[in-house]
Amino acid sequence: RAATEALRRAYPELPLFADVCLCSYTTHGHCGLVHDGVIDNDASLAVLARMAVLLGQWGIDFVSPSDMMDGRVAAIRRALDDARLHDTGILSYAVKMASAFYGPFRDAALSAPQFGDRKTYQMPAGNRREARREWMLDVDEGADALLVKPALTNLDVLREARDGCDLPLFAYQVSGERAMLVAAAEKGQLDLRRAMDECLVSMRRAGADAIVTYEARERVRRP
Repeated sequence: RAATEALRRAYPELPLFADVCLCSYTTHGHCGLVHDGVIDNDASLAVLARMAVLLGQWGIDFVSPSDMMDGRVAAIRRALDDARLHDTGILSYAVKMASAFYGPFRDAALSAPQFGDRKTYQMPAGNRREARREWMLDVDEGADALLVKPALTNLDVLREARDGCDLPLFAYQVSGERAMLVAAAEKGQLDLRRAMDECLVSMRRAGADAIVTYEARERVRRP
């Protein structure tokens, strides 16, 4: 709450987004509640919805559920409306693949699962039809904007979502995508600025209205 209030004072003109997930608050590192070694989807929805309401009450403009529990957009929209937070939007992580490219972030945030993996609730990388079904469900459940992650390996999914709906579409260039470019540049194998430009442009070309990237600060600083 203190961070939200400080950001609002410092940047009153900017919309504020806040992640909604449980992985940073659990000892096991999974994105939902676990009972007997299995994710409890419905119990997780209740906690995620309460988190979203708190964030909305603190002044967040868009809550961003990244957990990939089934039905979470509908549960959060219902909870926000019940709390009279009708103007609080939902940026849904509509397609979040089970990806190797999250490694650097998980190491930094200490959020890697302590057992198993997240493949039971994140998306399989090889199934575009399931990805389409996921973002279509989020549209039907009341999402105000959609996000696809990782971006570079899912440009086809981005393009299909852009062609299939009119909601704002976000692409997320995740930690591993940037890290591999930086590593190659440090070995003199490519020009980092040109390679980064090419990757970001490809996301825009695929249909992204906005890009989430660890490169954002460098982009702002560039002449």
